[in-house]
Amino acid sequence: MADKANFTADEWKLLLESVTMAGIAVTAADPSGLWGLLKESFASGSELVKAKMDAGANPLVKAVVADFESAQGRTTARDGLKEKLKGLKPAEIPAKCIETLRQVAAVLDAKAPGDAAAFKGWLRQISQHVAEAASEGGLLGIGGTLMSDAEKATLKEISSALRLAA
Repeated sequence: MADKANFTADEWKLLLESVTMAGIAVTAADPSGLWGLLKESFASGSELVKAKMDAGANPLVKAVVADFESAQGRTTARDGLKEKLKGLKPAEIPAKCIETLRQVAAVLDAKAPGDAAAFKGWLRQISQHVAEAASEGGLLGIGGTLMSDAEKATLKEISSALRLAA
């Protein structure tokens, strides 16, 4: 089982960034207004809590979640996100997030093949949960659809980047 010691500092930072990038990719693909943004942000965070509380969660997932609990881990992730997303137009953000997830998949496959499937599946679950958090269209969350076509397409791109079946 892999943990922080199996990765370089830059690789670990990439793993931390991937957790947030998985949700941002979906949110940026089809912004849902203020309430939708809040719901989608909460959905992403709730996946961290769920993983922390799940005794059967993959150890690498738990190690990343534990690092998010530290000020240093949160700072590392936040600074990495700022660096990667700085200067991008809103329409460019999903592609940058997906590229980050592609890089994470390669690192996981090389450095933690025994944990790669579980970690990548968890990232995909974060994306799915975010996509389902706020209905798209409608008025004040009434009516509309569970997931927009742009979110569905982004989920497929995420699955492809992570080398998972869609």
